[in-house]
Parts: sequence; structure tokens; C-alpha cells
Amino acid sequence: MTKAEIVNEISRTAGIEKSVVQTVLEEFMESVRRSVIDGEPVFLRGFGSFVVKQRAEKTARNISKGTTIKVPAHKVPMFKPARVFVESIKQ
Repeated sequence: MTKAEIVNEISRTAGIEKSVVQTVLEEFMESVRRSVIDGEPVFLRGFGSFVVKQRAEKTARNISKGTTIKVPAHKVPMFKPARVFVESIKQ
């Protein structure tokens, strides 16, 4: 599902203009993005959490060249679905 499809679905089911839904969705995504960049997790009960995870330094192999490289420690954004969400998918 694309962002445009989400906007259309919310607009249709809630009876709100598409332009308003588009603005709210854009602001929601920007709020989540800013919070995660600032290191603050975003918890949405029943849906999931957006967090930053620290990856440790590791050694990786370039198979085509046959060399090893060091991948430095770094942070990555991560989404962890809520248990209720995961259980609803498993059914």
C-alpha cells in the first residue's frame, strides 16, 4: 500500500478531504522521523515502536574480491511491531 492509497482510504472511510488527510499524514511521518533522529523512541500502542538500534562493529567479506572489511559500529532505525499486531497476522 502506498502513501497515496493510505490517504485515499482514510479520506473515504473518515469522510475527510484528501488534502487534510495528506497534511496530517505528512506531519505524522515527520514527527516520527524527527523523534527517531533525536534518539527518542515512538510507541504506538497496538501497532508498534519506532526505535534506533545500535549495531556493533563487525568484520564482513566482499565475496567478489575475496577481501575482508571492517564495518564500523552504527545506528539504524528499526520498527518493532506490537505483539497484538504480530498475533493478528499469524491467524
